[in-house]
Amino acid sequence: MKSVLPTFTTTFLYLLLVLVFGCKQENNTETSAELPSKKEMEPEAPKRPISDNFKEYWYSGEAEITSYQLKQARYGELRDGNAVMIYVTEPFLAKEQVKANNSNPDNVSVLKLNATKNFLTGIYPYSIMSSTFYPVYDNQHALKTSLSVQEWCGHVYSQLNNREMFEFMSHSYFEGEADQNFTMDKAALENEIWTKIRIAPENLPVGDVTMIPSLEFLRLRHQEIKAYQATAEIASKDGITTYSISYPELERNLMIHFTSEFPFSIEGWTEEFKSGFGANAKTLTSTASKIKTLKTAYWQQNGNNDLVLRDSLGL
Repeated sequence: MKSVLPTFTTTFLYLLLVLVFGCKQENNTETSAELPSKKEMEPEAPKRPISDNFKEYWYSGEAEITSYQLKQARYGELRDGNAVMIYVTEPFLAKEQVKANNSNPDNVSVLKLNATKNFLTGIYPYSIMSSTFYPVYDNQHALKTSLSVQEWCGHVYSQLNNREMFEFMSHSYFEGEADQNFTMDKAALENEIWTKIRIAPENLPVGDVTMIPSLEFLRLRHQEIKAYQATAEIASKDGITTYSISYPELERNLMIHFTSEFPFSIEGWTEEFKSGFGANAKTLTSTASKIKTLKTAYWQQNGNNDLVLRDSLGL
């Protein structure tokens, strides 16, 4: 009778090898799945410690409202108007990119700035508002910034969201600008400078920088939405610090004046750029000077009896 031992031994060894190497391959697959992706492995920027002064001032349950006398360049002339800056801290949902209604460990504490401008161009009014949500830990770019402009010719809306890339969308009544939706590489945002000043002015970018100008300027001047080369400087004198940004390609200079000591209040600003159409455009200087600051929970002051508070702001 022919022996079956060699056949049995060969079969047994084969099965053993399949089991050993098969299990090893499966284990490798499971291990790979458990490893974090390259994106997840990248370390987060360190959170800037929050001082007691900051907590006491910004987490008091009130907003800071400051009014300004405005002279705004538009259509080759300076227009009288007013501007208001409303700063307030609030919890923010990074994924949905909206204010959080409930307490959650994943909420991001942001310093929000709502900035408004109102002025007349002849018979019709202009109303401009921008919103910026900047982390109080000063460890990343603004999570979101948006802009709306209303005037009798029409209105426009723009929004930039900070996700894996900057996501930009815009709607406008102008030909060639009607609907835009695209992504771009991250860079410093001029819109976030106004909140960064209030948190950590010592960390403002200086020297040769790449910066995305304010959504307001880009929209009103119909410039391409992108990062531009700029030079930034900071200097202090007599208790006032000035942060300056110069954009050679745009022929524009912006100077923001704020107190050198906490809470680094915005005292005013100066903006130089060409205003007007074509060859008739000329360089004009827009200015804003502080009128009054109030610390108050304005969202609770919406009755007719609260109208007097506008008088105290000079509005």
